[in-house]
Amino acid sequence: MEHIKQKWGIIGLVFILFIGILTGCGSPSEQTNGKVNDSATGGNTSGEEQSQNAAFPITITDDSGKEITIEKEPESIVSMQPSNTEIVYALGLGDKMIGVSDYCNYPAETADVEKVGAQDMNAEMILTLMPDVIFVTDYHHQNHEAILQQYEEAGISVIVIGSESSFADVYETIELIGKTTGTSEEAEKLVTDMKERLLAVEEKAKQVTEKKKVWVEVSPAPDIFTTGQGTFMHEMLESIQAENAAGNQEGWVKLTEEEIVQLNPDVIITTYGYYVDNPKEGVMARSGWEEVPAIKEGNVHDVDSDTVTRPGPRLIEGVEHLAKLIYPEIFE
Repeated sequence: MEHIKQKWGIIGLVFILFIGILTGCGSPSEQTNGKVNDSATGGNTSGEEQSQNAAFPITITDDSGKEITIEKEPESIVSMQPSNTEIVYALGLGDKMIGVSDYCNYPAETADVEKVGAQDMNAEMILTLMPDVIFVTDYHHQNHEAILQQYEEAGISVIVIGSESSFADVYETIELIGKTTGTSEEAEKLVTDMKERLLAVEEKAKQVTEKKKVWVEVSPAPDIFTTGQGTFMHEMLESIQAENAAGNQEGWVKLTEEEIVQLNPDVIITTYGYYVDNPKEGVMARSGWEEVPAIKEGNVHDVDSDTVTRPGPRLIEGVEHLAKLIYPEIFE
């Protein structure tokens, strides 16, 4: 530096400091979470793309208790359960869905997606599709362990989603799927919307002064099944201040016609209109039911089974619809 002229000394010092600041700002960020940024390797990834991928890699714990690391945002998804398929679409990920179960029927777009089996998976097809993530059920986890291991060895992230029996369970599933797919913000919005709508129903139901007793039929005669405690329908009826006629039962139970008549329900709800023509007519025509209040008043209604039994985003629609059918004077 002694050869530099005196009059340039201050300018040179400022220049060196300026270069040092610029260099210092860039060096540590060339590696994040052990991965090299595109900017450090000559890539041109946009700021938006970097923001979207900032959450990855992530480690989640699925409903089997297994920790799974998702290295990057999934670009392709397979779902083996209708409820999980509905959640994926509700999170805005329909364009990433490349395989669904044989029973996935909502939204309508699922009709155009490859069907890959149900409880018995089409493992060959799934391995051919090679999704980044597959959402499976407890049943698959318990009965098809070897197949799931094949998926994992092929590089597919296998996420087990357990059985849900309450709204709280569904909220947790939505949040888990949101975290897995990089859509936690969308998942939070979806859960918040469901909670707010349910709260609105519960607030309005406070106007109920006389609870109505409701009998729910999830299958027709001669084998009539209903839903007791620990089911979505039971929780829904409680939220609208209605009494479940089978509220002393647990889960899905079978009762005889004689037992049902003794319960004397004010309203009868059926959920099998999608495969039985005119279920109301069948119930109204039952011998020995003439004095049941629901029959005398014609308060027999069929609802979309998927909105009251499928643990997905449309459960809130099921609650709102039930409220209008059971207490039209309050909710219409």
